[in-house]
Amino acid sequence: MKYPAVALLASSMALSACAATVPQAPGRSGIELPPAFAAQYRPPLEQERNWWEGFDDPRLNELVQQALAANLDIAATRERLLASRALLRAAQGDRLPNVDGVVDSGIDVTSGDSGDTLSAGAVALFDPDISGRLSAQLEAAAARVAAADYLVADRERIVAGEVARQYIELRRTGERLVLLDESTQLQEQTLRIVTLRFEAGLSANLDVRRAAADLAQTRAQRGLLELQRSQAAHALAVLTGDVPRSAPPVPGEAIGVPSFEGGPALGVPADLLRRRPDLLVAEADLVEAAANVGIERADLLPSLALTGRVLVGDGTFSGILSDFLGSLGASLDLPFFDGGSRRAEVDAAQFELQARFLEYRQAVLEVMGEVENSLVAIQAFSDRNTDLAQAITESERAFEQSNALYREGLASLFDVLDSQRQLISSRQSLIDSEAALATSLVDLYSAIGAAEAI
Repeated sequence: MKYPAVALLASSMALSACAATVPQAPGRSGIELPPAFAAQYRPPLEQERNWWEGFDDPRLNELVQQALAANLDIAATRERLLASRALLRAAQGDRLPNVDGVVDSGIDVTSGDSGDTLSAGAVALFDPDISGRLSAQLEAAAARVAAADYLVADRERIVAGEVARQYIELRRTGERLVLLDESTQLQEQTLRIVTLRFEAGLSANLDVRRAAADLAQTRAQRGLLELQRSQAAHALAVLTGDVPRSAPPVPGEAIGVPSFEGGPALGVPADLLRRRPDLLVAEADLVEAAANVGIERADLLPSLALTGRVLVGDGTFSGILSDFLGSLGASLDLPFFDGGSRRAEVDAAQFELQARFLEYRQAVLEVMGEVENSLVAIQAFSDRNTDLAQAITESERAFEQSNALYREGLASLFDVLDSQRQLISSRQSLIDSEAALATSLVDLYSAIGAAEAI
C-alpha cells in the first residue's frame, strides 16, 4: 500500500463533510387548496365498490377488467416500470466497489532472453462518494421508479374511464337506433293517413310531400348512428387488447343508457394530491429534479477514486503462482477553473426544478377545474333530464290531440308534423342527455383519481 493513497483517503473523510446536498422538493407543501369543492352537487355513495361498478352493469365491469388486464398501453407502462427498477439497481450497484478480473500475456523483449509472459489478477475501483454525486443519482433513480409506478396507475385510470365512455356511447347509439325505428314507424303511420286523405280528396298533395320529407329525414339518421356505434365498438375492442370487429361487444338486448347508482366518496381537494396518479407523477418528477440539482452541485466538489490491483505470477508461464504483486492507489479530482460551466449547470438544474414545480401547480389547478366542471355538468344534466321527461309527456299529449283533430279536419297537417317533430326531438334529447350525465359521472371519478373505494 502506498502512503500517498493513505493520505488521500484520510483527507477524503474530511472532504465528505462538504458533500453536495440534495435540495428539498417543494411538493405538496407548496400547494394550498380550498377545504371543499365549490360545486354543491354530490353523487350518491356506495363505499364498497369500484366507481365503474356504480352503474350496476355486469358487461361494463367485464370490459373494464378486461382492459386493465390486456390493454397494451398499460402493459407498456409496466415494462417501463421494470426498466426503471433495473436502472435503480444499477445506481445502487454504483455505490459498491467494482472488481474486474484481468489476464495479461505477451512477449518479454526487454531482457536478453525473450519469452512468453503471463499474469492474472483483479482490478478494483471504488468511489467513496465524497461529493455526494452517487447519493443524488440514487435518489433520482428512485424518483424515476416512483414516477413509473404512478404512470401505470394513471394509465389504468385513463383506460378505465375511456372504456366506460365508449360503452356509454355504445349504449346511447343503440338506444337511439331503437328510438329511430319507433319514430320511423310513427311517421310511416302519419304518411299513410295523409296519403289516404289525399286519395279521398280531403288534403293536398303538398301534405303528402311534407310527411314523406319528414320520414326521409328521420331515416337519414340511421347511417350516422350506425357509424358512431361501430366506432364505439371498435374503440372498446382496441382498449381491451382485441382486434376491432364489426359486431359490437355487447349483447343486443342491452339497450338504454346505464344509470349510476353510487360510487366512492369524492373526498376534499387535498385528496387529489395523494390520489390522482398523474399528480403523483409530477411530484416524483419534482424529487428527480431536486436530485439533479444535487448531481450538478457535486461537480463543484472534489471527487475521489480508490483503485486496487492484485496480480499473480512472476512473468513466465512456469512461475505463475510463484509471486504476488499488489498495489493500492487513489486519485483526487479538484475542480479549479472551468469558465463557470459547472456553476451554470447548477443554475440550470435549479431553474428546471422551479419550472417543474410551476408545472405541478398548474396541473393541480387543471385537475381542480376538471372536478368542478364535472360536478357542474352532473347537476346540469340531472336538471335537464327532469325537464326533458316533462317535455316528452307534454309532447305526447300534443301529438295525440293534433292527430285526432287532423283526422276530424279541425287541424292542419302542419300542426301534426310539428308536434310529431317535437316529440321525436325530445325523446332523442333525453337519450343524449342521459348519456351526457353518465359520461359526466365517469369524468368526475376519473378526475378525482378514484380507482376504487376510499
